[in-house]
Amino acid sequence: MKDRRTFLKEASMVGLAGLLPTNTLLAGNLETKRLASEEVSPTSWADGSRLVVSVSMQFEAGGQPVNAESPFPQNMQKGFIDLPGESWYQYGYKEGIPRMLDNWDKLGIKVTSHMVGSAVLKNADLAREIVARGHEAAAHGMDWATQYSMPYETEKKFIRDGAEAIKKVTGFEPVGYNANWLRRGTNTLEILQEMGFKYHIDDLSRDEPFLVKVKGNDFAVVPYTIRCNDIVLIEGKNFSADQFSRQVILEFDQLYKESEKKRRQLSISFHDRIGGTPQMVAATTEIITYIQKHKGLVLNEKTRLPEWLMKIRVL
Repeated sequence: MKDRRTFLKEASMVGLAGLLPTNTLLAGNLETKRLASEEVSPTSWADGSRLVVSVSMQFEAGGQPVNAESPFPQNMQKGFIDLPGESWYQYGYKEGIPRMLDNWDKLGIKVTSHMVGSAVLKNADLAREIVARGHEAAAHGMDWATQYSMPYETEKKFIRDGAEAIKKVTGFEPVGYNANWLRRGTNTLEILQEMGFKYHIDDLSRDEPFLVKVKGNDFAVVPYTIRCNDIVLIEGKNFSADQFSRQVILEFDQLYKESEKKRRQLSISFHDRIGGTPQMVAATTEIITYIQKHKGLVLNEKTRLPEWLMKIRVL
């Protein structure tokens, strides 16, 4: 089984366009259109897999602005720094990511790490370790700036600076992109394609990868999640770790059932200062161990645009 890094070395985007699934929901001019066919999608992906499971690890801590959102009340007086809030973010790179990296090794999986450029520059050794352990480095902007309101050239520089920080530190050239809180602008996909990116994840509209048209050319979408996302469910104080585990397992069970008749993808997202806590790593182990007991799975497909994607018919 090839990871995305290996696959992308072997396949150009032109080749990829001939590998994406038939009967997939497309987007023309970035707007959703009808299904290409009323036929039921094949049971399996091209490599015989039944269900794709995508796992991401956001590397953001250290790149946040002063007095960024945190579990503490947002009532700091002007001119003062929220020191406990700062320490909450420091946990992400001091404890969270190192603990998750060890757990990924224990579980035998690779993930995609969406990296904020300024966080990478601040914690270069950790960024290098993520890539050295075999995980994909994807771009996540240069910092936490509001991207969607930027003029074209400003946004392009913002994306480029973040990607170049990752490449400079790790040697890995990102081909995937995630905007802050998924809030890309109307120019983002055009900029990404122009810069040589292969896919983005800022889309919640489907439970399988698909293509959109960007200035007449194909661009891949590997859908993200907020349903199985620790920053929404855990840091948002909605769920405990065991409730998070139950939610993801329920999601998996339903998608696994649906995968008898159509291609499905489960996406799970972890953030450095949240998913890397002891309780959440224990919950993650429970989730992944449960998933691994099932047949026909390809784990970690958000870390690649793989050979199991089949030919897509453009409307």
